[in-house]
Amino acid sequence: MKNYGLIRVAAAMPRVHVADPAANAREILQLCQEMGKQQPSVAVFPELSVTGYTCADLFGQNRLLDDAEKAVSDIVAQTAKLDAMVVFGAPVRHAGRLFNCAVVSRGGRILGIVPKSYLAGNSEFYEPRWFAPARALPCGGARIRFAGQEDILLSPRQLFRIGDATVAVEICQDLWVPVPPCSQAAVAGAQIILNLSASNDYLFKHEYRKSLIRATASRLYAAYVYCSCAEGESTTDLVWAGSSLICENGSFLAEAERFARGSRFISADVDVERLETLRAKEHSFGFEGPVPPYFLQQAGRAAPTDFEARLLRRLEPHPFVPQGDPEELAMRCREILSTQVAGLVTRLEHIHCRKAVIGVSGGLDSTLALLVTALAFDTLGLPRENIIGVTMPGFGTTHRTYDNSLDLMKGLGITSREISIVPAVRQHFADIGQDEDNHDLTYENCQARERTQLLMDIAGKEGGIVVGTGDLSELALGWCTYNGDHMSMYGVNASVPKTLVRTLVRWAADNKFDATGDIHRTLLDIVDTPISPELLPADKDGRIAQKTEDTVGPYELHDFFLYHFFRSGAGPDKLLFLARKAFGGTYDEGTLRKWLETFLKRFFQQQFKRSCLPDGPKVGSVSLSPRGDWRAPSDLETWWKLSD
Repeated sequence: MKNYGLIRVAAAMPRVHVADPAANAREILQLCQEMGKQQPSVAVFPELSVTGYTCADLFGQNRLLDDAEKAVSDIVAQTAKLDAMVVFGAPVRHAGRLFNCAVVSRGGRILGIVPKSYLAGNSEFYEPRWFAPARALPCGGARIRFAGQEDILLSPRQLFRIGDATVAVEICQDLWVPVPPCSQAAVAGAQIILNLSASNDYLFKHEYRKSLIRATASRLYAAYVYCSCAEGESTTDLVWAGSSLICENGSFLAEAERFARGSRFISADVDVERLETLRAKEHSFGFEGPVPPYFLQQAGRAAPTDFEARLLRRLEPHPFVPQGDPEELAMRCREILSTQVAGLVTRLEHIHCRKAVIGVSGGLDSTLALLVTALAFDTLGLPRENIIGVTMPGFGTTHRTYDNSLDLMKGLGITSREISIVPAVRQHFADIGQDEDNHDLTYENCQARERTQLLMDIAGKEGGIVVGTGDLSELALGWCTYNGDHMSMYGVNASVPKTLVRTLVRWAADNKFDATGDIHRTLLDIVDTPISPELLPADKDGRIAQKTEDTVGPYELHDFFLYHFFRSGAGPDKLLFLARKAFGGTYDEGTLRKWLETFLKRFFQQQFKRSCLPDGPKVGSVSLSPRGDWRAPSDLETWWKLSD
């Protein structure tokens, strides 16, 4: 059973019985049984979940502390056969002090006890009234006897290894301080941070808490499991809503319903392999100076979780496309277009250039590049007439794309030129001995290179630059003609994948141009036009016959493969697994396997085209520029293979 670098974690919110450890133990054990059905490797409970957080001065009563220790012993013993490492909160006495602790156990054994480092409140009110902070312990912690077990380490500097994951523990207030303990724990190797919390709720606190968790998980390239108490805690002065969250590198995988009644839990699958990949690629991860030593406690193998049967994390089929509400979509599209425009504006200003030349085919890529160019000229205060759009009909040009290219140029108010490439290409065929009826790669490449030659020479004559139209998906697959559409003087779409191009053009149609005018209708028709280089003749009805996705596969799959290959370091088998989960209702396994093999083969074989890629702005987290995010030898072999 493959785990694909994943590990399942759960955060439980049992109903609290204040100052009744036996009842709390029953609630915890009941939830452990329920969670066990989902096969988690880590199950975490709230702060002081054995006693309840709001016991106040009852924490000074030995009867409560004795009962709590007995409850801990019962929980450890009765969860011995569970596959999960169980982490729960309890008060622990040592050397005349009381500590607010997290007990970590598995297989009937207490692996370690982690005390809270930073207490909430002051010495007269709240936690310091009853508990001592972790700094009251000796530097290396203390070895104690607790809950019937000997030689247990009581220390905040502990990491727990389960399967391929390393887990650290902190408690509530530890997260809210300027330098939380999880920062050093992450640098020491912890990919998953557990926070046992008793965080109360009041107006807007939940939003701040979420932002804090999101920022921490992002900064540490970690998963953060925040587990807070709920129903049953005393509401003398405060209310507890069960605000539990599971966040991975800034993305929330699960969130508990707040103010709900009864015991409950949330769970999610954390991609530890992805976190390790991101850390290795981010060279600023860590800091200069020694990391204080941590004790590594071994918890054994991860639970035998069947991730194939059910995956507890959302996999977005279109990871490059802005998701969420309309406001978020608008914000992201605006940001991406602004980045593209800023890149071109800076280049034009730097070289003192007042003209641009662009090939306008009536397809998606050239449309986005032209829109960016028009907005850049508006920013610079240059007349749009200084943009020279060239439509170059060839053997495969259809009336639909031809008409759209003319309408687009007219609607934008740029200078429009039309140059048929047919006579020049026929002469070239004659010069090199190419049969016009032989529709092979040479037949296609001759047309692509003729178009590029025209654009370059017009730019030279006019004193302008050629704005490239090729996108990130085409670069990943090498779906471009070397020294043809592969080449330009500045490629504004270089890091924009095909699935995002369509979204940006549609958004621009609705928000940047007259939503009722001709240009709006033209843009929407371009969005609906099949993707094609139009290098092969049209069908008998004059429609596009050469559809790119029929040859190389669906771009939504290739963009999905590219994202997880690049960002997560996923290998072939994991890419196939993720695709099955994301597209299971759309493509069968055979189809996914076929196009994944195509992606891997083309990605490795076509690196030489990316090695001499023209300049272009990076707009997202994935870029294949040889000067930036992707540096690879051109002589790559396709050695990655899918398992049978």
